[in-house]
Amino acid sequence: MVHRLVDAGHEVRVLGRTDEARQAVTELGATAVAELADAAARADVAVVCVFTDDQVKRVCFDDGLLAAMPSGAALVLHTTGSPRTAEAIAAEAPHVAVVDAPVSGGPHDVAAGRIALFLGGADDAVAGVQPVLSAYGDPVLHVGPLGSGQKVKLINNVLFAAQLGLLSEAARLAAGLGIDEAALLGAVAHGSGASRALGMVANAGSVASFVSAVGEFIGKDVAVARATVAELGGELGALDEVVSAGIRP
Repeated sequence: MVHRLVDAGHEVRVLGRTDEARQAVTELGATAVAELADAAARADVAVVCVFTDDQVKRVCFDDGLLAAMPSGAALVLHTTGSPRTAEAIAAEAPHVAVVDAPVSGGPHDVAAGRIALFLGGADDAVAGVQPVLSAYGDPVLHVGPLGSGQKVKLINNVLFAAQLGLLSEAARLAAGLGIDEAALLGAVAHGSGASRALGMVANAGSVASFVSAVGEFIGKDVAVARATVAELGGELGALDEVVSAGIRP
């Protein structure tokens, strides 16, 4: 993200908590800072991309990001989490425009500038951050008001986990019929049962190998989805059982 923002001509300041991190930031052409306030001060857009919802809250509230941001700036939240978090941040900091913008894809997609972004926020806030996010995101999709990006991303992740569950059951069925799993995955990739999830699993060689490699991330996202759906008064319904099969290594 930093590399692509710099290449797009943006002035970029990045928080680096270690000498090694700050050196890496500097080598990318950005300005490395050791304090969060120095990263946020005078910023038009502040981007938070950490692992968990709790870390988002810590950065924004406890570590002082919101207090350091100037009035009229925009805050972009890339971390997959509860839409309630974005709403709470917006309520606490009316001087900034909050946009929840969870991502779908991996580091290679960011490097290629084609990571998908699901944006929730007011029209003017989304329009304001579009030039920044388009440096590494494509498509950049405005899916509704604040919190909508998180809801779409959580549904996306549930569907992905469910597809892994279906592939796991398909592999079990294939084994019972005497079909090698790798052969199955390679063949179905050319049939009507093909999907992006199947392609990723096929590249890993098996469902178990793929889940073993990315299970921590999938499991975290599924846990967030379950908690958020329950919090919002919904339910996963028929997806729940197949999702469970998809996150077992």
